Amino acid sequence: MVRFSNNLVGILNIVTFLLSIPILGGGIWLSNRASTDCEKFLEKPIIALGVFLMIVSLAGLIGACCRVSWLLWVYLLVMFILIVVLFSFTVFAFVVTNKGAGEVVSERGYKEYKLGDYSNWLQKRVNNNKNWNRIRSCLQDGKVCKSLTDEVNVGMDQFYKKHLSPIQSGCCKPPTDCGFAYVSATNWDKGNATSSLNPDCTTWTNDGKSLCFDCQSCKAGVLANLKRDWKKVAVVNIIFLIFLIIVYSIGCCAFRNNREDNAYPRWKGHP
Repeated sequence: MVRFSNNLVGILNIVTFLLSIPILGGGIWLSNRASTDCEKFLEKPIIALGVFLMIVSLAGLIGACCRVSWLLWVYLLVMFILIVVLFSFTVFAFVVTNKGAGEVVSERGYKEYKLGDYSNWLQKRVNNNKNWNRIRSCLQDGKVCKSLTDEVNVGMDQFYKKHLSPIQSGCCKPPTDCGFAYVSATNWDKGNATSSLNPDCTTWTNDGKSLCFDCQSCKAGVLANLKRDWKKVAVVNIIFLIFLIIVYSIGCCAFRNNREDNAYPRWKGHP
């Protein structure tokens, strides 16, 4: 009689195997059509995830249903490592995203973002030229400022009341303390405003391809967006961790069943 835990592990791994197919297919499709650095950056992790899920699910399926104990042992080892890694990442995500928040500006609907408000680890990541060049390329490819560029007839008061995203606030306009005169959402007159100590004031350009993409405020806006996303991922990870621990426990029962069933014929042969 097939044990319940073995059946359950088999069913769970069939589902995981079926899920790995569209993930792997999506990665292969993306690799064939990728034309930007941002898309190319995503293709390898997606393909790796698809292959990983497919191999692990096959190991668990064969190990549980065909009573191959060594395969099930490998499956449980991988599951244990995955649990440890996910737990560590979740704790790490909460720690590095604990600092940093947008600053409310008087009579503005949007917030201002400063790089120094965020954790040193995150600051080092975006201050690395190689990392930032890739991020900036993704921002430009994603046309994060397009909606603001198209709004040429928006008045100053109307613009100041807008609720901009962290990236739009940091990358698509100059910091408020620069004191530039508003012309349009992505066009500002520097005039004689040279007293600000903020280095972003000299970095800002009205060129639609550059704007404030090299500003410290842009890096801070990216980190504010990253912080929000990592918080969401950390919450999902907690739920996924609970699921993995349950599956791991069931897998341990199936492994014990395999050992007992494999030992039974030898035990039966003794007088």
